[in-house]
Amino acid sequence: MSPFDALRVAARAILANGLRSVLTTLGMVIGVGSVIVLIAVGQGAQKGVQDQIRGLGQDLLFIKPAQTSGAAPGQGGAAGPAGGGQTLTKADADALAAANLPGVAGVAAQQTQDNIQLISGATNQAVTIVATTPAYPTVRSMAVSDGRFINDDEVTRKSLSIVLGASLAQTLFPEGSAVGQSLRMTFFGRVNLTFTVVGVMAPKGGSGGGTADDYAYIPLPTLQARLGGPRNTTGDVFVNQVNVQMAPGADQAAVKAAITDTLMQRRTTVTTPNFSLQTQDDLLGAAGDVSRTLSILLGSIAGISLVVGGIGVMNIMLVSVTERTREIGIRRAVGARGKDIILQFVTEALALCVGGGLLGIAIGVGIAVGLDGREVGSQTMATVIQPWSIGVAFAVAAGIGALSGSYPAYRASRLDPITALRNE
Repeated sequence: MSPFDALRVAARAILANGLRSVLTTLGMVIGVGSVIVLIAVGQGAQKGVQDQIRGLGQDLLFIKPAQTSGAAPGQGGAAGPAGGGQTLTKADADALAAANLPGVAGVAAQQTQDNIQLISGATNQAVTIVATTPAYPTVRSMAVSDGRFINDDEVTRKSLSIVLGASLAQTLFPEGSAVGQSLRMTFFGRVNLTFTVVGVMAPKGGSGGGTADDYAYIPLPTLQARLGGPRNTTGDVFVNQVNVQMAPGADQAAVKAAITDTLMQRRTTVTTPNFSLQTQDDLLGAAGDVSRTLSILLGSIAGISLVVGGIGVMNIMLVSVTERTREIGIRRAVGARGKDIILQFVTEALALCVGGGLLGIAIGVGIAVGLDGREVGSQTMATVIQPWSIGVAFAVAAGIGALSGSYPAYRASRLDPITALRNE
């Protein structure tokens, strides 16, 4: 029997049991489509995180508070908890900027405060405040679209000046320019201050909640003096992050070492660094590891449905062998060999799985494209269709078809022609 004849016989058998064939193929359709959609969602999440990290700026290094192992023998002083914002100060950032370290292009300290209410007329908006210094937009590769950013004089005077992110400005002042307008700021109902808008940032974009377009920026000392921010015993203000922009092509390991040495020279009460350093590459690597694990998990879950679909195909093929025992006996009686019978049933199983795989690809790609950019459960979905996921899903479907048809085909080929002819 030629492969063409086997395909013709398989098509006739499939059409003869149309409903059963459709239901059998449905398992493969769902399996292949699920693999494509879930991998696309996982890859979209990975791309979204990477874009958000890259959107922070270029060649950035972040210094954050970290818990130290203890003080030096015979010395006092206590370190703050990891990430608590109690081990880094604005003076540390100023020292780094003054040191002119090789590979360091700019330094900007920041203190972030959530749960701040900004009120403009009848609009009340909960925002995140970033208290920082004039170098911030340069270090973070941001631009001002209207007005200006906070300046050194406003930092010195602890001025009530504020710069709004692009989306926040549109929300608070939808009918005109925000620059020059006044708005009230409250913090847990304890503080009620009137700020003047001096600038609006250009749209930064990004994915996820809390993007730069939703932030507001004020002078760092203003947060400490007017909103009761934390200070140490010498009056220096604490910060929860120091942003360092490295020169393009700088040796990141050398820059990290130089920054660590500079900051440790200022610390006489600790024996190990009470701060941590992370570059954008470090963040991208960590995010990539998590996203790859997510993609593998989602793909594995979808792969289970492919296996279940394959089991369904094998079950139907076994039923088909039982139903067509007499047909098999007639074919053997007129000269069909065992390998012809195997080819016939394997081809039929392959036709079911390959057909379901092709339909599953079309449906999976369609769903993935339809989900991209849509809001699902207050979350904007992003999908990235990977060509390899289509190839893998189709190859697995074809492989399952071959495997699920092999055993029923082997059983059919082993039937005794005489016994098969007597079957009713």
